[in-house]
Amino acid sequence: MRLVRAKLFIDEHYASDIDLDNIADEASFSKYHFIRLFRRVFGATPHQYLTSVRLFRARALLAQGVPVTDTCYSVGFDSLSSFTGLFKRAVGKTPSAFRAEALHLRADMARAPLAYIPHCFASSYGWLPGVSPENRNFQEVPLAAAPLL
Repeated sequence: MRLVRAKLFIDEHYASDIDLDNIADEASFSKYHFIRLFRRVFGATPHQYLTSVRLFRARALLAQGVPVTDTCYSVGFDSLSSFTGLFKRAVGKTPSAFRAEALHLRADMARAPLAYIPHCFASSYGWLPGVSPENRNFQEVPLAAAPLL
């Protein structure tokens, strides 16, 4: 339970300036014992896990079009060059190249959304060109009548 609390602490405070002492204190373990336990349970050291959470969040921000510098600092990195290096090693491309590809993909999806839906799914709902509305096997619900989730 204490290890889960420490993991959740990382998940919630990844953008802050947290270190091993903060995280180990959250779990109420000595830091060296904590590192061993965390690695055994989660398969990574607390630092590796923190870095992976930051990079995961960075990918999401970059895909939304947030500038690289803003992304770097908003996910908790102190140096743009170290962020770029870590990102490139983890993802295989620089943050700016990743952002450009993601924005290009979003534009393509907006232009031709059916190209990004699996053919079997689109054909089962009658979304493919050439399928007349009366031959569709689903009924569209008006937005005002759609149930709220």
